[in-house]
Amino acid sequence: MRVGLDVGGTKTDAVVVDDAGDIAGRVRLTTGWGGEQIVRTVVAAVHAVATDAGADLSQIDSVGIGIPGQVDAETGRVAHAVNLGVDDLDLAAEVAPMLGVAVRVENDVKAAALGAYALRGHALGLGLRHGSMAYLNLGTGVAAGIVIDGELSRGARGTAGEVGHISIDPAGPLCRCGQHGCVEALAGGGAVAQRWGRPGRFPVLDVFDAADAGDETARELRAGIARGVASAVRILILTADVDVVVLGGGVTALGDRLMADVSAELAASAAASPFMRSLRLEERVELLPAGSPAAALGAALIGATNDPHTEEALTHG
Repeated sequence: MRVGLDVGGTKTDAVVVDDAGDIAGRVRLTTGWGGEQIVRTVVAAVHAVATDAGADLSQIDSVGIGIPGQVDAETGRVAHAVNLGVDDLDLAAEVAPMLGVAVRVENDVKAAALGAYALRGHALGLGLRHGSMAYLNLGTGVAAGIVIDGELSRGARGTAGEVGHISIDPAGPLCRCGQHGCVEALAGGGAVAQRWGRPGRFPVLDVFDAADAGDETARELRAGIARGVASAVRILILTADVDVVVLGGGVTALGDRLMADVSAELAASAAASPFMRSLRLEERVELLPAGSPAAALGAALIGATNDPHTEEALTHG
């Protein structure tokens, strides 16, 4: 059995993938703050999800952890995970002795990309090494993970998929990276909430509702979200030529409302260009199903990278 954890800013999602490649257990725990509490959360989540699956720790072969921030996948060290209160944490080295199993750590978006690839392949009846996909995470920020024939594409320095910080409008809003008009400055949940500037638990949803009610500021922000997401889709397809771009992350809870806006934006660009029409961009965008454990599943698969059963797990999803 393999355990995968998606360590988020508020919740940690944990799954157990059994020997047949199916999810045999799933739990969610509150994520602690700071390095010491993150380690405690991870250990507690592994024990809890093993219990949920009716297993004990001796039956767990590997643990994979998806976590925000800069992750050295070779060493398992995490840096600059600001939303977790972590500046520098040797997570794998801290956790492995407590659990007595092999532990691998990966950036959460890359883990989600691998998990989404596995789930999509399972749904379509495809195996591990078939086709390509980009997973575009629309959360507080915007980033993507690219999977080609079952392998994560990292790039020369690990920045493959960092489409959030590509400027698409030099006269646009200031991005936290220092540039103007980045995809993330237009479509990132954090940037949208800051520009909206009104209290509310779900600012992006409030923007969509206010836009429907005729608020001009909300309409401008909503149009910017569609423009940013559509631009990211075009960039990923034009540069990596992936078969499909799967949208995930908190912003995608808007579902069909978001997809309708993005499709309209892609259609507008296609209308002006025979070349863009030939790419059939609207047909190459999908939403990750609501409630999908993609990040935790991907982490489990990453944790089992050296396991001979990994291909089977990816095939089944």
